[in-house]
Amino acid sequence: MAAINPTAGSNLNSTPAPKQQTLSSNYIDFTSSSTEGWAQQYLPDIIEKEAEVFGNRTISGFLSQVGAEEAMTADRVIWSEQGRLHISVTGVSVANAGTITGATNHGVRVGQTIVLSDGESSPTITKCYVSAADSAAGTLTALPYAVATVGAVSGFVTTDDDAAARCSFFVYGSEFKKGDSGMSNAVTPQHKSHVNKPIIIKDKFEVSGSDASAIGWVEISGEEGQNGYLWYLKAEGDTRARFSDYLEMACIEGELGVPGSSAVDSELSGAGADFGTEGLFAAINDRGHVTSGIVGTSAADDLGSFDNILKKFDGQGAIEENMLYCNRGVSLAIDDMLAAQNSYGAGGTSYGVFSNDEDMALNLGFSGFRRGSYDFYKSDWKYLNDASLRGQVDGDYNDVRAVVIPAGVSTVYDESLGRNMKRPFLHVRYRASQSDDRRMKTWITGSVGGNITSDLDAMEVHYLSERCLVVQGANNFMILN
Repeated sequence: MAAINPTAGSNLNSTPAPKQQTLSSNYIDFTSSSTEGWAQQYLPDIIEKEAEVFGNRTISGFLSQVGAEEAMTADRVIWSEQGRLHISVTGVSVANAGTITGATNHGVRVGQTIVLSDGESSPTITKCYVSAADSAAGTLTALPYAVATVGAVSGFVTTDDDAAARCSFFVYGSEFKKGDSGMSNAVTPQHKSHVNKPIIIKDKFEVSGSDASAIGWVEISGEEGQNGYLWYLKAEGDTRARFSDYLEMACIEGELGVPGSSAVDSELSGAGADFGTEGLFAAINDRGHVTSGIVGTSAADDLGSFDNILKKFDGQGAIEENMLYCNRGVSLAIDDMLAAQNSYGAGGTSYGVFSNDEDMALNLGFSGFRRGSYDFYKSDWKYLNDASLRGQVDGDYNDVRAVVIPAGVSTVYDESLGRNMKRPFLHVRYRASQSDDRRMKTWITGSVGGNITSDLDAMEVHYLSERCLVVQGANNFMILN
């Protein structure tokens, strides 16, 4: 029998976002339950405390756990990441005579030795000596050690036999005759620079002078510590909490503006590349890895998908400790995958620690595990589960189900400081100077609340921040769609 999804009640409190409306649903009265209304003989028992039916509604805290914050004064943050140490080229063509083409700027020099593969599903490899090389033209000539030509290597598929350019090679050394001159030319280390820019995030709360004096009937509380009976303080506290979430979500969901797009050209009239910022998801999709595995079909399939993730990480930084932030579906799939490896007998449940008595509690969840040489620490990410955020689009193939983030720090060259720096893989940069700190600014305007700045009969609370996210070493990140 297929799994059954829960259904919602007809009056479920599931409003995804607050609205600035005066409705009967947000006005406390007795007319709906009594024909006498406020004139009834017996006063009802009013529960003063506002029920927190959604628990802790904020989602911020993810970046503070896995990253850091640092001030900046420029309009851009630029950092450089190391290139590969060894010379390796993929997707080239190899003729029977050993002529390799399509290896643009390969950096291989005469006298070096390579391991050449035909790139088939069951590849054939051969060791070769490089007799000629033109890095600018992307060509070189490989002479096999074992046979006369590459085409004579048993089982090797060249482009003379198959036009697909899927061969690859890597340099493993060099060899010279006695009395030969030294190596010609030199290999210049390569690095790749990345850039991101901060965006300005704003919000505002406003209450009129008349409404500011109204006392509410319901005692309230909230994530930011707001408590009391004045409803406008509750609204201000909610606005602040929502803005704090925006500061994190903007760094997670941000997209760089593309000239020609409607958002850039119509809204900022030619701002071009100055519009938008690269968030976490965009950085991983652009410079990291993406998988659709670990879907809960079976423990064996999910374990195979996880092993493929490990193989991908083996080819990158091979960072031992990683954080896995996932939604409920991925979390349960991993629990089931691990439980299947740890159980015995038909339907066995050997996992968990408990006393074997009638009051035992079986632990069916796992917070961490080790596979191969990697340690993974699993944590539910509320942002991916919240019904008013990413949980709203659950089930869409393009939806984010989990992210794998390396723990620790990376070493990169900071072009603004001119030296190598060790920083967390994720860190937030915000604009700040001696005169203005834009990490989280707030100020009050109007003529209400004791702070008179204008003749406006209202109190306006303004919020502003200017920040961006720096994702270093995105090749060590993975996103599960």
